[in-house]
Amino acid sequence: MDLANRPEPAVPGTEASAPRRPFNLLRWYAWVSLAIILSVAVGLGLISSRFIINESIERDALLTAQFITSIADAEVRHVSIPNVRTMGELLDPRTDQAMSDVDPEARRKARGEFLDHIAHLPDMLLVNIYAPDRTVIWSSNPALIGKLIEGDDDLDRAFEYKIRVSASYHDFERARSEQKFVTPPEQLFIENYIPLFDADDQQVTAMVEIYKEPHDLIVRIEHGLLLIWLAITVGAGLVYVGLYGIMRRAARLMAVQQKRLIGNETFIALGEVSSAVAHSLRNPLASIRSSAELAQAFDDGPAQRHVSDIISQVDRMSQWVRELLQSLRPLNDEAVPVDLALALRESLQAYAAPLRRSEVTVQVAQLPAVQVLGQPALLGQIFNSLFANALESMEQGGELRVEVVRHDRRSLVLRVSDTGKGMSEQQQRMAFRPFFSTKQGGLGVGLMLVKRIMERFGGSVRLSSRLGGGTRVSLSFRLVRT
Repeated sequence: MDLANRPEPAVPGTEASAPRRPFNLLRWYAWVSLAIILSVAVGLGLISSRFIINESIERDALLTAQFITSIADAEVRHVSIPNVRTMGELLDPRTDQAMSDVDPEARRKARGEFLDHIAHLPDMLLVNIYAPDRTVIWSSNPALIGKLIEGDDDLDRAFEYKIRVSASYHDFERARSEQKFVTPPEQLFIENYIPLFDADDQQVTAMVEIYKEPHDLIVRIEHGLLLIWLAITVGAGLVYVGLYGIMRRAARLMAVQQKRLIGNETFIALGEVSSAVAHSLRNPLASIRSSAELAQAFDDGPAQRHVSDIISQVDRMSQWVRELLQSLRPLNDEAVPVDLALALRESLQAYAAPLRRSEVTVQVAQLPAVQVLGQPALLGQIFNSLFANALESMEQGGELRVEVVRHDRRSLVLRVSDTGKGMSEQQQRMAFRPFFSTKQGGLGVGLMLVKRIMERFGGSVRLSSRLGGGTRVSLSFRLVRT
């Protein structure tokens, strides 16, 4: 066996672990906030629904109890029965012999009228009237009359506490013996226990149990529940969309800030190195130029041309060093009002000769008399960088145009466009990055510095271009409010 070809055993802890996926704040927030909002919405919906149902049924039960009590009192007064007797005492036929003070005919008439009203209540399913011993003394279902009801907690509570028991709203239960409906409920029904007292309102003499299915009330409850859940759904949706939109914007802003922070860290590190290199090159370049100038003064031979080349290249490198140090300088100057038209005019005057030599015509639209936030020197540097780039792109001549494209109370957008060779899409994406240049021997800090200066004073810069179609740079300035 060839031991040299045997695979080496894996050392624990040296296996390449799979890269962890970056934490997606927006996705986690979307799911967590959705779960929380749904939980709160469902909880509010259930509480609101239960409140609406209970309040509606309680109100219906109270009205029914008041109606039954009013009928009972009215029928007693109608037949002129003495006030010492109430309808609750007259309902039990077993006590008729004990009421010698009440006319039997009046008693039967009052009882008959009361029971007739009860039997024809609207939406009524079943009515039972109980004596204190829990015996059914009358019912709209004759099969229940005389039956003793035991084990009914609601009935016992109504007799014990002498109060109207809160109505219940539940499904049809076939197991309870007193719920022998002549017409079964379609779906839901309401159950009310209404006590009737003696003349002193101390003793419960009868208990009226009413089962009813109020279709109109049920429809209204269903409509109310529908509106509640619809409102909660719409409200939860609006809250979720609103919070998600805010969080999405915050996530984008954080991503931009993170990229900017990474870029700033990279730029700072690169700047420190570049600054050290630039400062280290200044003295050697000065020495080289001095030596070349001395050689040029004392040598008139064939090396003169080479000495001139040395001086020109040293000057070009010195210009690079100055641009590099200028681009690395922190922009800590405070914003002051600057005359935009004056700064533009001074930069155009400085480039008048190069523009004429390059056969570039300049078209400047009338600028409004406004002041922008910035620094005069830095604003001039912006225009100088843009004009220099335009000259580089129009080697065979062309047109340089400066115009205002938007002007309102807070900002002004100035567009500088040329008819040069333009840029590709990839070049446009890289245009504002440090040390990127499309020019041969260019340092690539001009547009980067333009962007830094504009953002330092609350403005912005945008670039659009196409190959062979020129370049347009839009500068958005913040105006000084007057």
